[in-house]
Amino acid sequence: MNQNTAPLFEALTRYISDKAIAFHTPGHKQGRGIPPIMKEMITPLGLKMDVSLMSELDDLFEPTTCIKKAQQLAAELYGADDTLFMINGTTGAIHIMLLAALCPGDKIILPRNVHKSIMSAIILSGTQPIFVDPVINNELGIAMSVETNAIENAILKHPDAKAVLLVYPTYYGIACDIKSIAKLVHSHKMLLLVDEAHGPHLKFSRQLPIQSLDAGADISAQSTHKILTSLTQTSLLHVRYTRIKPERVKLANALIQSTSPNYILLASLDAARKQMAQNGPALLDAAIELSQSLRQEINKIAGLYCFGIDLTGTPGCFALDYTKITVNVKNLGISGYEAEHILRFTYKIQCELADMYNVLFIISLADHAKETTKLLFSLQNLAKNFAKHSEKSTTINTPPATPPARLSPRTAAFAEYETIAFINSQNRVCAETITFYPPGIPLIYPGEVISNDFIKYVKAQQTAGAKIVGPADAHLNTIRVIK
Repeated sequence: MNQNTAPLFEALTRYISDKAIAFHTPGHKQGRGIPPIMKEMITPLGLKMDVSLMSELDDLFEPTTCIKKAQQLAAELYGADDTLFMINGTTGAIHIMLLAALCPGDKIILPRNVHKSIMSAIILSGTQPIFVDPVINNELGIAMSVETNAIENAILKHPDAKAVLLVYPTYYGIACDIKSIAKLVHSHKMLLLVDEAHGPHLKFSRQLPIQSLDAGADISAQSTHKILTSLTQTSLLHVRYTRIKPERVKLANALIQSTSPNYILLASLDAARKQMAQNGPALLDAAIELSQSLRQEINKIAGLYCFGIDLTGTPGCFALDYTKITVNVKNLGISGYEAEHILRFTYKIQCELADMYNVLFIISLADHAKETTKLLFSLQNLAKNFAKHSEKSTTINTPPATPPARLSPRTAAFAEYETIAFINSQNRVCAETITFYPPGIPLIYPGEVISNDFIKYVKAQQTAGAKIVGPADAHLNTIRVIK
């Protein structure tokens, strides 16, 4: 196929060039009725392209023309049997993945450090999670990947499981040995599902971990907007149909995605695919070179540490995405949350995420030396200003052990609950999901038992500045528990 074309974007351009008078949705009629403030945000061309389901613009759920061609081009580029355009984000893609691959009651083996969207998918699909603990790096204070032997042990304990799901790579760019896990999973007649939200760029550089499809994944979800250049809320779902039924994917897609897809979002996926087909390897190699140079300079700063190739081969880290720059600040005597605030409001640097001990920066194909030089300068000044606090270096606050489950997530999500004081909730069954966001990894799920260690850990994280999402009470003075 001709990867130099963008059939969906080109169809949109042809439609608006025809200048048909709009007597259809959306109500702003190609920008004529848009509020004036919105005209400052979106160009006249962009407003004209915000159109509805005209025949020449194809149907997202029954594609036959431009959307079909655009998706076929993406499938060819990434090596999939089929690729679906997602306008509900990777959250929607993950929901489709589980609904297409599994049935209610099926067991699925997955790491504990999954994104909250996966638990939502488990509740929707009625599947039964079997959790595997990832390796915890106590020096960095972060969860790494799962080890192959941990997945194997879970498979041996639950030979009736239907699938294994991996987070690959993690938010911090840490990758497991996915090839060996794929071989293991398929030898037990199970499916390999991959949350590859942070890996849409892996296909385009040999310096990065292997793409999950190339390693043997049956289905993977990628956040094209996170590292590549499509608009926020857009993702790709790649499928290999050897073990996945096409009709189930089609059904799940129709159940989950909006029936009024935004064509600007869809066209951005088409354009981003074309960009990567034409210049992907060169753009990625430049970003990696930039990030490696930045990493090297950060490690010259007293009090800071940015892991790289030195981490690969250690427990839980088989390979690493070098475009993720994780800076550990604990030896400055401040938290990652404090560092984030200082960088944002003193130096006008916004990181991707902060945790108790780290701040994370993403280097994408949009970055150049100008941006990374300013980032480096800001980190140098941050370290200089807090060097005298180094004796206050904090000790690692280890996350609590995986709590026991009394109810399935789906049962607990729909059960009757009562609201009690959080500090008095020990030994009660949680009715909510509690997550620090970012990175969006739940600490406890509906149906699991609250421990005193859990309460202490959450309170310590709150004191340090972590943002909690999930519970009805965002301050977590109270919590919902099963009656």
